[in-house]
Amino acid sequence: MLKSLPNGSFENDPPTVAPKFLSRGHLYKVIVGETIELPCKVQNLGSFVLLWRKGSSVLTAGHLKITRDPRFKIVGDYNLQINGVKTQDAGDYICQLGDQENRDQVHTVEILVPPTLRALPHNGQVTARKGSTVTLECKASGNPVPTIYWFKKDVFSGPTHLSDSSTLILENVDRHHAGIYQCSADNGVKERVSMDIQLTILSPPEITVEKSWVHAAEGYDVELVCIVHGDVNSEMMWYQNSFLLDPTDRRSMYPRDDRYSLIIRNFQSSDFGNYSCVADNALGRTKKYIEVSGRPGPADFISPALSGTLDHYNLTWTIESIPPLEEVKLLYRRLLMNETYQHPGKWHEFHIKPIAIRSDSTHYLMSYVIKNLEHNAVYEAIVQARNKYGWNEISDIHQFYTRNHDLLFDLDMEYKMGTSTATTNNASFGKLISIVSILCIPMKVLLNLM
Repeated sequence: MLKSLPNGSFENDPPTVAPKFLSRGHLYKVIVGETIELPCKVQNLGSFVLLWRKGSSVLTAGHLKITRDPRFKIVGDYNLQINGVKTQDAGDYICQLGDQENRDQVHTVEILVPPTLRALPHNGQVTARKGSTVTLECKASGNPVPTIYWFKKDVFSGPTHLSDSSTLILENVDRHHAGIYQCSADNGVKERVSMDIQLTILSPPEITVEKSWVHAAEGYDVELVCIVHGDVNSEMMWYQNSFLLDPTDRRSMYPRDDRYSLIIRNFQSSDFGNYSCVADNALGRTKKYIEVSGRPGPADFISPALSGTLDHYNLTWTIESIPPLEEVKLLYRRLLMNETYQHPGKWHEFHIKPIAIRSDSTHYLMSYVIKNLEHNAVYEAIVQARNKYGWNEISDIHQFYTRNHDLLFDLDMEYKMGTSTATTNNASFGKLISIVSILCIPMKVLLNLM
């Protein structure tokens, strides 16, 4: 006969083995909308029941589902599967043994949420007056908390990074601040998201001219161009010597976006003078001037600064002039200089009979060899020209250098071949220092030539 024991078992019953968790508690991160499976593996479960609960809510008991949420179910042995997870599913999930000790295993679920953005104002359009302070704002949500980045978009150079905060403050704005600003949010969950805000700056018109001095001649067509920045709705008016111009059979006015053109056909002597373009809007008026002249344009030097010889220099330049040139003046002088001072010499003046070559329909190409120069010297030259309408403005100063026998031979070869040996090879660089000392040319000047 079997004897009953106090714990309810019998004296000859085989000993029971206590259940043991084989899985371990873990932190699970899952993106909202995806599916997650939480493991609960137990050895020697026997007749005990496994419970899944979240907080005080029991989800399952054994294979019996208690919760009415269809997204929860038991898979495998006793793993808990959650389909289409939501943000409210975050928290601790407990797999509990229904024994006297109520042992349990805890899994923590964190729901990752991709970033979302909301721009202020909602329509993505901001208008401000010139000189004011503008605050652009984007609000982001997600888990983890997203980082916000601000960029200014440019079709030519691409986006420029400006800030890493929810607000972007622009102070004392002007037309250069106008454009498209982009805020982006990123938290490492899926792709970053972006929104654009268009900033418009209201200001009096700002004008630039393509050319403040325009060469013209009778019988030719001339175009004057003013560009209005900021407010393309400005009213544009053209004046000649303070007199308002109207369209005629020879005079036309064309707006195209921010570019305003005044075209004068079959140019007459009465058309020479000072022109102005005036832009008007509700915030103010702006004026820019353009001089139209028949005189030649200033000389533009194209000869290299370093002479190819010891004692003469071939000075070459171009001049804009539709009528033939009648007289050219060339002045040059030696410049005594070292690292600390410059002392200009006396100007030498030549009157040159123009034997000019047309480089195009409006430009002349001229050249003159200046002889009997000193070796190792620095010189300056200027040029002035006259046509039937008068003398042009004196050119900018052109500086050039003569050689010193064979000392510049190696440097010249390297200069012509486009190599950098003189500055990268120690021996050649030493020679370069000697050359500079003998020439009395500042190092920074000679390096600019190279």
